[in-house]
Amino acid sequence: MMKRILVVEDNDLNRKLFCDVLAANGFSVEPVADGETALPRARDFVPNLVIMDIQLPNVSGLDLISEMKRDTALRNTPVLAVTAYAGKGDEERIREAGAEGYLAKPVSIGPFMTAVRGLLEGRGQEAAA
Repeated sequence: MMKRILVVEDNDLNRKLFCDVLAANGFSVEPVADGETALPRARDFVPNLVIMDIQLPNVSGLDLISEMKRDTALRNTPVLAVTAYAGKGDEERIREAGAEGYLAKPVSIGPFMTAVRGLLEGRGQEAAA
C-alpha cells in the first residue's frame, strides 16, 4: 500500500518541490498551505508521515506538532520538521514539541529523502543541514 505524506508548508515553491519529489518516489501526497487547516486535513488523510514547516502564518508549527501529539488519532504519526530555524536550541525545542525528525532549510533532496524513508521505517534521524 502506498505511504501517505501530509506536507504542511506555506511557501508555494517549497511545498511544490516537496510534493513533486515525494510523488516521484511513489508516495501519496497531500499538500497543506495553511497551518490552521493542517490538523483537520491530517485527520481526514490519515498520513503515515507529516512534513511540517515551523514558521507558518496564523499558527506555529511547534504548536501544531504539540497538538498532533495530544490527538489520539495522530499521536503515533511521525513528524519531520523542515525549517529555516537553525539556531542554537531550535532543534531541541522542535524535538521537545514532539518532532521525530529535523532538517534545516535549505534542504537538499538526498538528506530529505533519507529522513523521510527513515521515519517511515520507524527510525529517527539526526539533524542534517
